[in-house]
Amino acid sequence: MTMDATRYEDGSISYPGHPRGPGGTEPVETIDLSEYTAEVVTWTTSTATPPGVREPNHLAIVEFDVEGEPVRAIGQLTTGDVETGDEVQPVYVDELREPGAGIREPESQEWDGYRFEPV
Repeated sequence: MTMDATRYEDGSISYPGHPRGPGGTEPVETIDLSEYTAEVVTWTTSTATPPGVREPNHLAIVEFDVEGEPVRAIGQLTTGDVETGDEVQPVYVDELREPGAGIREPESQEWDGYRFEPV
């Protein structure tokens, strides 16, 4: 599994990718962010989580540096033991939440993804 960001004709990169970049530019390549580390920009802990989401749920906005281009992402942390400025790496997990606990049919979406773990 990859954590795909998209680079556009103007050199900008977004995560997740979109059919059009800033100014309507075309996508030109994908970049696997799981091969990079990021810096914690800010983080929080949610103690009132939706059904099937772990409690407490530690979340962060992180910033990757991809060849000088900043790319931000939001996601779960593996621990609440982080500080702003810490270096983290994406780690793959099979289930970000319990598939049967929500209102959606479990087969209707994917449940896997990435959490950020301190390096």
